[in-house]
Amino acid sequence: MANEAVIQTRFVLASGSPRRRALVDRFARPFEVDVPTGPEGGMEKGETPAELVSRLSIGKAKEVANRTDGAVVLAADTQVVLDGEGLGKPSDRAAAARMLRFLRGRIHIVVTGVTLLDANSGRSRTSVKKTDVTMRHYSDAEIEAYVASGEPYDKAGGYAVQDIDFCPAAKVRGCYLNVVGLPLCDVV
Repeated sequence: MANEAVIQTRFVLASGSPRRRALVDRFARPFEVDVPTGPEGGMEKGETPAELVSRLSIGKAKEVANRTDGAVVLAADTQVVLDGEGLGKPSDRAAAARMLRFLRGRIHIVVTGVTLLDANSGRSRTSVKKTDVTMRHYSDAEIEAYVASGEPYDKAGGYAVQDIDFCPAAKVRGCYLNVVGLPLCDVV
């Protein structure tokens, strides 16, 4: 069948996260990365965390799809939610330490919205995944060392569940990769 045309769709990850890039690299090759530049924004009045991550992942996918020529775009947004409040990403050392102290020894929810958008047809699918995380009782000295390492700043809630030097979580109930930032169980 030498005359058969091979149709290959470009696949684009709309994220600057090195963790998401590593996860996508496990199932999609080749793929491109195009980092959304629009503001992420916070929760709107009356909006739930699930609605927020859904809205933000859709916005990221649409922004990147508008810059591509017929690609399939994957975008995600993750929030750490404690007592109904999204913690966001820490802006400085004090915010990072405050978040980690706030989370210490408590259960919180990690919510990730994932959108897959076909730029050719405009069809899209969005899902939201929730995972419960119980944090261990780490010490103030551990918090200070982790904050000094610079690791908390690009992470929702100021931590990475997969960080083997800090190991913040005592228990994860649900999709572990959702806490990393991309629930592959939903993506695939």
